[in-house]
Amino acid sequence: MESIKKDVMELLKENSRTSAADMAVMLNAEEQAVLEAIRALEDEKLILKYTAILNEEKLADSHAVTALIEVRVSPMREMGFDAIARRIYRFEEVESVFLMSGAYDLMVLIKGDSMRQIAFFVAQKLATIDGVLSTATHFVLKKYKELGVVFETAEEEARLPVTP
Repeated sequence: MESIKKDVMELLKENSRTSAADMAVMLNAEEQAVLEAIRALEDEKLILKYTAILNEEKLADSHAVTALIEVRVSPMREMGFDAIARRIYRFEEVESVFLMSGAYDLMVLIKGDSMRQIAFFVAQKLATIDGVLSTATHFVLKKYKELGVVFETAEEEARLPVTP
């Protein structure tokens, strides 16, 4: 069972829409065994979510803004960085929180409808948390690749730059 679970995880990481029947064919296994492996992976919290990666630049009504925020914090006694990270990841704007090495302690990935909304989040919600010492916000200007997916088409890649 462990071997099939590992193989199923790899297939789902590549394409979470792959059906159990297709995986069974690819793995030379019974469909029921694949379904049981998926159920076990979900029960063990190894599979947490199935999601789609959207090219928001192509959505006509999308004005989504993504920002990476470096956060320097003072760790809490006996709690380290975990208590502050928990407070941060509970905000609905927050997509991801990472403990980092380097000059800043946490990296926060957020999405908003505008730069103003993100600025408000940083000033009014994030910077006011006890233990947050400083922040540095970086706005994403263009996505080239996310979670293994390249956003440029072959046609866009083939264009030659025009210089005066």
